Amino acid sequence: MTKHIFITGGVVSSLGKGLTSAALGMLMESRGLNVAMQKYDPYINVDPGTMNPFQHGEVFVTEDGAETDLDLGHYERFTHANITTSSNFTTGQIYLSVIEKERRGDFLGGTIQVVPHITNEIQHCIRKLDGPDVDVTICEIGGTVGDIESLPYLEAIRQFGLDEGPENVVFAHLTLLPFLRASGEVKTKPTQHSVGKLREIGIQPDVLICRTELDMTAEIRDKLSLFCNVPKRAVIEEKDVDFSIYELPLTLHRQGLDTLILKRLGLPVDVEPELEAWSRMLEHIRHPSRSAEIAVVGKYIDLQDAYKSLYEALDHGGIENDARVVLHKVSAEDVEKDGPDRHLSRVDGILVPGGFGDRGFEGKVMAAGYARENQVPYFGICLGMHCATVDFARGVAGLKGAHSTEFDRETSHPVISLLAEQRGVDKLGGTMRLGAYPCSLEKDTLAWAAYGERLVHERHRHRFEFNNAYRKRLVQAGLKVSGKYADKNLVEIIEVPGHPWFVAVQFHPEFQSSPVRAHPLFREFVRASCTYAEGRRGRKRSSRKGKERKQTQKIKKGKTPKGK
Repeated sequence: MTKHIFITGGVVSSLGKGLTSAALGMLMESRGLNVAMQKYDPYINVDPGTMNPFQHGEVFVTEDGAETDLDLGHYERFTHANITTSSNFTTGQIYLSVIEKERRGDFLGGTIQVVPHITNEIQHCIRKLDGPDVDVTICEIGGTVGDIESLPYLEAIRQFGLDEGPENVVFAHLTLLPFLRASGEVKTKPTQHSVGKLREIGIQPDVLICRTELDMTAEIRDKLSLFCNVPKRAVIEEKDVDFSIYELPLTLHRQGLDTLILKRLGLPVDVEPELEAWSRMLEHIRHPSRSAEIAVVGKYIDLQDAYKSLYEALDHGGIENDARVVLHKVSAEDVEKDGPDRHLSRVDGILVPGGFGDRGFEGKVMAAGYARENQVPYFGICLGMHCATVDFARGVAGLKGAHSTEFDRETSHPVISLLAEQRGVDKLGGTMRLGAYPCSLEKDTLAWAAYGERLVHERHRHRFEFNNAYRKRLVQAGLKVSGKYADKNLVEIIEVPGHPWFVAVQFHPEFQSSPVRAHPLFREFVRASCTYAEGRRGRKRSSRKGKERKQTQKIKKGKTPKGK
């Protein structure tokens, strides 16, 4: 029988339930167990695909083409769980499924209610991942206890726990211990109230995980245990990490959280966890031998979560290169307004990520052009590839006014255009080119050198593509097509020959990167940026020494007073 761990959250949102779930999944895997992961989002949207990144953050795309919550990216980076369409459900999806069943007559004319119909549907979705190949399913319930939107999910998991029995279900509640600087106190009352609300619903947490800025004292642990009805050993401290989010699994392991849960579920605890590779990875983060400064020129740079997987993938590239990546978040609109030299002259690499809408587009094109002309390593992703194509068409191929029809339908040179199958599509949700597609690589290219194999599979999320009508002309001007989707003859990767490292891709490689296995393209981009950084520092030293040498010569000739 598959065991289940439910993660709920209290006091405030954005506590890190996704990271805690992912870290716990990693610990379960380190004990030799097969893990499945799920996230339930209380919003009524069917999926986050049409939501504004400033509100929702990144949309993570699964292998089978689901547009999902960004927490699923954490699940994939921390674990080997098979993340699919069945790994993320929203209230919109739950209600839509129930309404469609009612329209078909599946309920034989009965009155449809939240209990039992909605709660039964939620439980049906929870069981979708059960099976002989899954030892433990970790299920994260989005939102905060006390929110009206989360009530159906909490009622569903209460019923689920009743049906499955306490030996098969663990309820872990993540909460906050706020520190009041004025009084110098850590307060437990918000957590007490949060657990009280949970118990009113009928759920008694088995584990209390407490986010805190400061170390938890024995007095605080005793108070939480007493008033929340949780054993002291099950009150777990989740202090803010010093270096990296990837410290979290080891922090939880040191407090015995994995052993506690395994015992509660009747699973073997005598298997020593395999954590050596993870510990080595953390050492690379703590003690890098070199560094590179990389600019991300984007539209949503004000919100950290909008490019969550991308920032993490850059860190992964740094880990494999024994390097620290210093991020410069640059607004594409600022580049457009001020020119690229002001914002990009001191960086060692330039990355232009995906996005939608024309705001800042010209700034991204200018960033690609700056990288091309100044031999700065460049990595374009999705829209970043479109920007690189437009820049090359305008600046090298002489196609004045070249543009993407996404932003200029009347352009004289539509070097980027709408996919043929997208013409006539009138619904926005779930209708893009989504999920994994094969990409065939050309030999003797930067892409081939990075991957080391002929055929790769990468995840997509877009409607517009490189226009094949301009391929021959751009190739004749010097552009290199190094990867393509052979079945439909679509351009997937472009490069600029003679440049130290200039690669732009139609897909989203950041979705397949992890801290112990960086994506090949991020690894090589960071490596090229480190090489550029070392060369730039060397040139600075040479220039400084040259100036000092000239000054010394002037002093010797008596042209400059020694006091100066």
